[in-house]
Order: sequence, then C-alpha cells, then structure tokens
Amino acid sequence: MDEPKKSVTQTLFVIGLAVSAVVGSVAGAITTFMLSSQLGSLALFDGTSTTLSPEAVESRIVELIEEESATIAVVERVTPAVVSIVVKKERGDLDQSAYFFGGSYYSTEPLDSESAAELVEVSSGTGFFVTQDGYLLTNRHVVDDEGVSYFVVTNDGEELPAELVDIDPVQDIAVLRVQGDSFSTVTLGDSDDIRIGQTVIAIGNTLSEFRNTVTKGVVSGINRRVTAGDSYNAEVIDQAIQTDAAINPGNSGGPLINLLGEVIGINTAVSFQGESVAFAIPINEAKRAVEDVQEFGRIVRPWLGVRYVLVSPEVGSEVEGLYEVGALIVSGTQPGEVGVFEGSPADLAGLQEDDVIIAVEGEKLSEEQALAELISDYRPGDVVTLTILRGIESLDVEVALAEYGE
Repeated sequence: MDEPKKSVTQTLFVIGLAVSAVVGSVAGAITTFMLSSQLGSLALFDGTSTTLSPEAVESRIVELIEEESATIAVVERVTPAVVSIVVKKERGDLDQSAYFFGGSYYSTEPLDSESAAELVEVSSGTGFFVTQDGYLLTNRHVVDDEGVSYFVVTNDGEELPAELVDIDPVQDIAVLRVQGDSFSTVTLGDSDDIRIGQTVIAIGNTLSEFRNTVTKGVVSGINRRVTAGDSYNAEVIDQAIQTDAAINPGNSGGPLINLLGEVIGINTAVSFQGESVAFAIPINEAKRAVEDVQEFGRIVRPWLGVRYVLVSPEVGSEVEGLYEVGALIVSGTQPGEVGVFEGSPADLAGLQEDDVIIAVEGEKLSEEQALAELISDYRPGDVVTLTILRGIESLDVEVALAEYGE
C-alpha cells in the first residue's frame, strides 16, 4: 500500500515542476512582450513619441533583468546579517498606566514579584552584524533608554541577549555585542564614493513588526544637514544621505546598501512632511566607532570645546572674500551656555567668543564640511592648526584636541 502512495507523490512533484516550467515560460514570454510594448514606444515631453529599435528594446530588457537579479542576490547575501533589536523593560518599572509595544498596561493593584520582573517589549529597531564575534551597529536613538534590556532577533528567528557597548556622543550611532563567534556579517563600503542617482536598497524591521523588509530606491542627495526628532529631543545629522527608498518606523539602525552588497549608510530618519524622503548616516562615520570599541572598548571622539553657528560674510563687509563659510563662536541662549567651554582645548589655546573658525589644517569649512566633520577626522591628542578671523585679522592657532567626555 505504501508504494502507490510514493509513486503518486513523485508524479505530483514532477507534474508540479513541469507545470511550473510551462507557466514560467508563458509568463516570461508575456512579461517580455509587455516590456517590449512599453519600451518600444516612449512618450516625449512635447507630446510626441518615438519608437526604439528592437535592439534597443532588447538591450533595455536585459538591463532590467540584470538589475533585478543583482538586487535579489544582494538581498539574499546581506539579510542573514540583519537583526531586529528589541528593547524590553520590567513590568514593575513601567508607569501604572503605560503604553508598550504591542499593547498597553494599566493596573491599580500592586504587582507580585514575578509579574513585576516580567520583561515587556517597549520598542524595537534594526541593526546589523559587522564582525563574526558579535559586534553590531544601530542608531543611538534605538538604544538610549535607561533601565532596559536589549535583545536581537536574528534572521532565523532566534532571540539573543545583547550588551550595549557604547553610544557615539556625536553621531546617532551605537555599538552592541552579542556573544558568539560565527555570525553572518555585512561588508562595509565607502560612503565617499556615493553618487546621486545610484540604486540603493534598505533592509529593516518595518513598523517594528515585519522583519527584514526590503525596499529599493536611489540616492536622492548627499551631504544633507537635517534635524531629526521633535522639539523636546532634536538632533542635527550632518552629511546625511538622502534616499527615496521607503524607510519606516522600526527601520532605524538598518543598513542602506548598494548593488554590490556593501553597506553605505545606516538608516536613521524619515520626513513625514513629504513622500519618499528618508535619510541615512554615511557608513564611513561608523567605521571608526567599530574600530574604537574593538581596540579601546569604547567610542573615542575628539573634542574642541566650542559652541558655534555657521555663518557667511555679509556682502560688502571687510571680510568678504576671505571665506565662504565659517564657524562663529557664540554663547547659547540660556544662562551659563558659554561659547568657549572652560578648560577645553579651545580655551587653553586662547579662542574667544566672536572668533570665526574658517579652516582646519588648511582645509576650508563649507556647507558640506562643517567644523564638526573636519575635527572628526582627527584623534584625541592630535595637535591641529585652526585658521580663525578675529575681527579682520587672520590668525593660525594650534589646538591639542581632547577626548569627548573626558
């Protein structure tokens, strides 16, 4: 009685393959025909149309198929290294009336010890492994809660505890670590090579529910300066990559990759005031963070110790032509918010409020390369020469950079 069943099963399997092959051939023919029809006649802006040669149509079809194949291959290669980051908190530490991921909690009764110790998911984001021994990158705002526990959910659904190694004091970057030695990793690209119009792919934990969602778009702009967050917790992101790839809540900390499968950015923010406007931190900003935690156990950033705003000289002023963009050292709007921090490298070097920093080691400031970006190229302890304007006098001042937070 068992043999006929095996035969039937095998027959069905073979028929299934055959039907799939036939359907696939028909579907391929239909798709090619539709593409040929669509590509063969192109509408122009003046209302007329032009017809492409069969060779041109065929070439375009090949390009589309090759791009699709490249996209699929890249996603399959990168996805195993992408994880969901889950933030949990003990129920007893929540307010009596509190919202948490997946529901809400309200109680007027005291909790018993077991219920109070129960971990409740309060938020989530995305991250990706950069080393086989468990170091992974994400956004700082994904893991900036206090009194919480962090977990990662891998591509195969396994939940593992994670340790927050450090957060970047300057950029929206954080490094976590999961114990292990054989994790799939991404390849980090060079974000300095990004070109506007190139194809990019975003992978992330969309809406904190749909793991490893894939979206595709192009680089819409580079070197953007954007403010993310709200009026209570705003953060300026410099040199951001702008993309029209769909990035949704929960995607924060996920990779933005090129068609070579290299990570070129960390998905960070999305504008709700327009469609398909999202931003990522260039991956080159994060490379040093990974190197630092491996070498020092923390992220090391250089510190100058000034508060500034970017300015340009007024037309007709005495300093017009001396610089295009400068960092004007100013005090803040609140009492005690000085322009030059006491005891800072800038203070020790004699910098003053109303000084305008116009270059670092001869490299001029610009809209794309503000003071913070130029300083970040150096390490604590480095001595750099700042070119400043004090009134109309140009001065070169040597400053020994310190470590941020020390």
